[in-house]
Amino acid sequence: MSTVAERVRTRLDPSLTTAGLFVGDLVAIATFVVVGEISHSIDPLANPAIVADTYVPFLVGWLVFALPTGVYSRTARTDIRQGVLSTVAAWTGGVVVAQALRSTALFHGNFAVTFAIVSLVVGGTFLLGWRALAVFVTTRGRLDHE
Repeated sequence: MSTVAERVRTRLDPSLTTAGLFVGDLVAIATFVVVGEISHSIDPLANPAIVADTYVPFLVGWLVFALPTGVYSRTARTDIRQGVLSTVAAWTGGVVVAQALRSTALFHGNFAVTFAIVSLVVGGTFLLGWRALAVFVTTRGRLDHE
C-alpha cells in the first residue's frame, strides 16, 4: 500500500521546471481573465479588484484539481498526451469550482453555463497552448537523443 507521500511524489515533481510551469499556469489563467474583462469593457488597471474577484475562483479551482490530476508530475510535463489529459481534467474541475464559487456571495457573478463553456474553451486554450510550449522547450534536447 502506498503512503500519501508516495502518491504526492508521483503527482508532483519538486523541481525548478515544475515551479516555472506553475508560474506559467498562473499567468495563463490570469491572461484568460484579463482578456475576458477587457472584452467586457472593464479596464484591468482601473479595476484590479474586479479582475482579482474574477481570477480567484479560477485560481482556487485550479489549485483544488492540480495535484490530484497530476499536472505537476514529471510525466505531465514530458509526455504530450499525459500533459493534455491532466490539464484538461484539472481545468474542467477548476471551472466547475470557479462557477460554484461565483454562485456564492463571496464573489461577483453567478453560475452561468455559457460562461462555463467559454471558460473551458478559452481558458483551456490558454493553458494548453502554454503547456505545449513548455513541454516543447523542456523536452526538446532529450527528444533529439531518444
